[in-house]
Amino acid sequence: MDVLADLDQRVAGCRACPRLVAWREEVARTKRAAFADWTYWGRPVPGFGPGDARLLVVGLAPAAHGGNRTGRMFTGDRSGDVLYQALYDVGLASQPSSVSADDGLELYGVRVTSPVHCAPPANKPTPGERDACRPWFVQELTLLRPTVRAVVVLGAFGWQATLPALAEAGWSVPRPRPVFAHGVRVPLDGLDLFGCFHVSQRNTFTGRLTPAMLREVLRTAGQAAGLQVNGLPTAPYDG
Repeated sequence: MDVLADLDQRVAGCRACPRLVAWREEVARTKRAAFADWTYWGRPVPGFGPGDARLLVVGLAPAAHGGNRTGRMFTGDRSGDVLYQALYDVGLASQPSSVSADDGLELYGVRVTSPVHCAPPANKPTPGERDACRPWFVQELTLLRPTVRAVVVLGAFGWQATLPALAEAGWSVPRPRPVFAHGVRVPLDGLDLFGCFHVSQRNTFTGRLTPAMLREVLRTAGQAAGLQVNGLPTAPYDG
């Protein structure tokens, strides 16, 4: 049995947070006019990518009309457009865009997830909702631990959620805990943690995060994870 696939299935059935359940299902019923012919996913969105990933990309939460519609993290919205284009540019994705869960996209040694698996109102989960979702995140990290060697966290919310989850999954996290910043790199035991501004429209439209900045973080993290980036061999992976 694929243990990670089983976890993803259990994540998709979670109803632990009443506010998030009500919101995601209401969005799925009312829809956005542009997607009136879609049958929305309307459930928690599990992580996406291979179970032996060496690089993990951590976001915030699914978008109401993105992942909550498609059932795949960072798919069908502007943030996903930026992220998957950058992954493709550095050689870690099979195509530059993701529009649906069955569009054929493959990630090469990369898995994408988030600390909150349900779309929240105004894209703002509460601290309580983040903490209620943490056991899923910890289980995912635990299952990935044999292979994952680098983690890119998009934004301060994800950073604050990832550090305690890494500690619960068995990594030694320094105290005081490292502060989030774009481009920060924190070596843990057998893992490099990278900070990156979130691929939100606020950041990408204003130029706070440019495609070149995102590519550089992903390229550096991919190399740290022992992945082949832009077709160039990196140091041998010693697992």
